[in-house]
Amino acid sequence: MSMKKAIKYIVWVVVLLLVAFKSVYIKKLSDVKAAKSTSFNAATYAQNFWKNKLSQAEAKAVDVDELFAQLKSNPKEAFQKYGHAIAIGSTRFFMVKGKGTVRQITADEVELNTTGANNTQLATTYVFGNAVRDASGLVSINDFTNTIDLSNVSGEIDKIIRKQVLPPFRQTVKAEDHLEFTGAIELNEAHLNLADAEIIPVNLKIIK
Repeated sequence: MSMKKAIKYIVWVVVLLLVAFKSVYIKKLSDVKAAKSTSFNAATYAQNFWKNKLSQAEAKAVDVDELFAQLKSNPKEAFQKYGHAIAIGSTRFFMVKGKGTVRQITADEVELNTTGANNTQLATTYVFGNAVRDASGLVSINDFTNTIDLSNVSGEIDKIIRKQVLPPFRQTVKAEDHLEFTGAIELNEAHLNLADAEIIPVNLKIIK
């Protein structure tokens, strides 16, 4: 190999080594974990959603009796018109409002006769899942970098309902009370059963 070629070869080796060196960096594992834990705060997101966004969905909520009537006459149209979902499938979530009379209070639910004579249930103990998050139509999967954060938002919203909405209601509600409510319902178009419809409440008011 000539001297000129040897020098050129050495220069290229040095350049490649410098590029490789600049491309590699090391972080402490604790720093990586800290970055992950602080990059997204599901509780903060849920609180902002609850205080500043959810009212938009409540304002557009369909009357539960109207929804049930349309589901009985033309379920496909009702699902398309009022249903929301992040995931693909036959399950849709609906933001509903309505009035009703308390028929019975159980350990887990308050059973209602709505104004339109439909029987439905308000969940008052086991509030879990994505119903409120998805029924709002205000949360997009594209807003999140991973599905864990998206799922954690649901958990935090449900936590707000369990801690802020339900305890004062459970302490005062009685049979024969008249209620106004807004909430979310999860329904499956392929296996539609309105008798099992359960409302996850976001707003409850006992009418005196």
